[in-house]
Amino acid sequence: MLEKDQIVAASRVLVQHWRDGTKLDALERHLRPQTRAEGYAIQAALEAQSPGKLFGWKIAATSSSGQKHINVTGPLAGRIMSDTLIADGGTASMKGNAMRVGEPEFCFRMGRDLAPRAAPFAVDEVLAAVDSLHPAIEIPDSRFADFAGAGEAQLIADNACAHLFVLGAATPANWRAMDLVEERPQITLRGERYIGHGKNVLGDPRVALAWLANELRGLGITLRAGEVVITGTCHPPLPIQAGDHLAVDFGVLGKASVGFA
Repeated sequence: MLEKDQIVAASRVLVQHWRDGTKLDALERHLRPQTRAEGYAIQAALEAQSPGKLFGWKIAATSSSGQKHINVTGPLAGRIMSDTLIADGGTASMKGNAMRVGEPEFCFRMGRDLAPRAAPFAVDEVLAAVDSLHPAIEIPDSRFADFAGAGEAQLIADNACAHLFVLGAATPANWRAMDLVEERPQITLRGERYIGHGKNVLGDPRVALAWLANELRGLGITLRAGEVVITGTCHPPLPIQAGDHLAVDFGVLGKASVGFA
């Protein structure tokens, strides 16, 4: 297991590359996490160095296409910091972004805390703790030049490829009565239209939310009221470039959009 000073040193390397907009091949061997637990320890140290506050959580690789994109076999959790949010309809900088993809996502805002406990949370329990549902867009990136070859432990340390996020308004629709599995948001990019599918998000965005709550439970972390959870892309990651405008229409659930410069 990495020692505390190694964990802090690894996090500082990643934070410096984040701030500089630069990439690295891999963490030095003596700082490199070998397990998910070590990766999450480095990720937690990133939070302490952020100028923003913890705003919520993201889930990477909840779809087969997302897993192929970063070459992992299952989901990864990451932190959303308040300084990485882009206003709905605003403009995101492409500077230093090597992934260059946009991802339409279902986002839940929690209404009450889910504190760690011995027994896993059931989906219904987690949903009962939710306050609102929002359309969202994620613009991921990695500090690793070869993110597909970095491996899950390093990618977790890299905040599960967290970069920028757009959060739409809370939906006024009765989303609890809807089958989110079969929701098909329409995405518009460069004059082309694409159709997402709720089932791409770990089979069900609600199941993905419960996965996140249980991942945090295993780490001894409370999922707190007010925090958001972005559940993963409902469409294969869409290539973006400066000058593009990405708009997502979730129908009665609402809309979100972002430009790129």
